[in-house]
Amino acid sequence: MANRHLARTIALQTLYQWDFHGKSADAWRAMTERNLQEFAPDFTDADFSLQIVEGVADHVPDIDALIVKYAPAWPLEQITMVDRNVLRIGIYELKYAPDIPPKVAINEAIELAKTFGGDSSGRFVNGVLGAIYKDMESGDGRQSSAAGNQPPKDEGGKPEAGG
Repeated sequence: MANRHLARTIALQTLYQWDFHGKSADAWRAMTERNLQEFAPDFTDADFSLQIVEGVADHVPDIDALIVKYAPAWPLEQITMVDRNVLRIGIYELKYAPDIPPKVAINEAIELAKTFGGDSSGRFVNGVLGAIYKDMESGDGRQSSAAGNQPPKDEGGKPEAGG
C-alpha cells in the first residue's frame, strides 16, 4: 500500500472513531497516534495522517455544510459513518490542501469508499465530490449540479443505515 493511501486509511479510521465518540476537540490527536502505532508503527508519513485529521477537525462545520448542500436528498446523520468521513477527507483535500491535485483527492476518496463502504459508496462519493469539484472549477456554488446525488442503498434498494 502506498504511503499516502495508508495515511488516508489511518485518517479514515481515526475520523470514524472520532465521529463515533462525539467529535471531542481534544481526542483526534491521541486517536491518530494510537492508530498509527497499532497499524503502521514504522510508517514514515505519519504527519500526513495527522494533517488530514487535524484539517478535517478544524473545518468540520464547513465541510459538513458542503456535504449537506451537495447530497440534498440525504440528511448528514443518515449517511453511513464511513461514507461521511470519506467525504470529509475528500472535501478537506479539495478545499484546503492545494498541494493535492483535485483528481487525486477524488480518486483516493472513491477508493476508500469502495474498500470500506457499501456497494454504492464509491458512486455516491464520486457524485458528491465530482459536483463540488465541478462547481469549484466553474466558480459557482449552485446546488443544481448535485440534485441527482442519491445515498447508497442496500441490496434491497433501501438506504443504508448510518454507521
